[in-house]
Amino acid sequence: MTDNKTTIKSKASQDFVPIKEIRDGVVVLNNNSLRMIVMVSSLNFSLKSEGEQQAIINQYQSFLNSLDFSVQFLIQSRDLNIEPYLEVLRKKEAEQTDELLRMQTKEYVEFVREFVKATKIVNKNFYIVVPYDPALLGTKQTGPVFNFINKLFGSKQKEKEQSEKDKLNEYKPQLQQRVDTVIQGLSRTGVKTAPLNTEELIELFYTLYNPGETENIKLPQTQ
Repeated sequence: MTDNKTTIKSKASQDFVPIKEIRDGVVVLNNNSLRMIVMVSSLNFSLKSEGEQQAIINQYQSFLNSLDFSVQFLIQSRDLNIEPYLEVLRKKEAEQTDELLRMQTKEYVEFVREFVKATKIVNKNFYIVVPYDPALLGTKQTGPVFNFINKLFGSKQKEKEQSEKDKLNEYKPQLQQRVDTVIQGLSRTGVKTAPLNTEELIELFYTLYNPGETENIKLPQTQ
């Protein structure tokens, strides 16, 4: 008697990530649309005077009304990791020659650790995702038949990859113009902005898809 067993084929984690590649500070999605991400500083609105608050609101409203393309706002909340700071304090404690100062430093380390443990402190990062959807970037074909063809015509595949790279270089300036529009508009509200480079984008998406695993991870250097 033969048992009929159903084989469940697990998918790779990449199958659930809609990103084809990250290159030159640009995220290329599986549908070949492009994204650049701008990190935005926070603003303590409640400490502003009533006049300043109204001015910020008016500038932000003008910024939104000036856009002729959609943007996405992303807020990333993560528990604050104080271990690197505590490690610096432990080194200072070991270097102290005065016994009183050494004891005070040790007590301060314990105080900070217990305070953070008792009080949940969250670090928030703010981002704006700027899209561009060119129609000319080719769609990569996959499957056994296409894999066989790609092996037979490897040079053709290289030409196609080079063509896609050329198209990315062609469309990136248009995406950059949108990013510049966002940066200029937000600067009038008093916040600071900075587009993420390739390495920063990789780290951001790694933390999004691997929460809790990035405290001490060292990501590979990118070209």
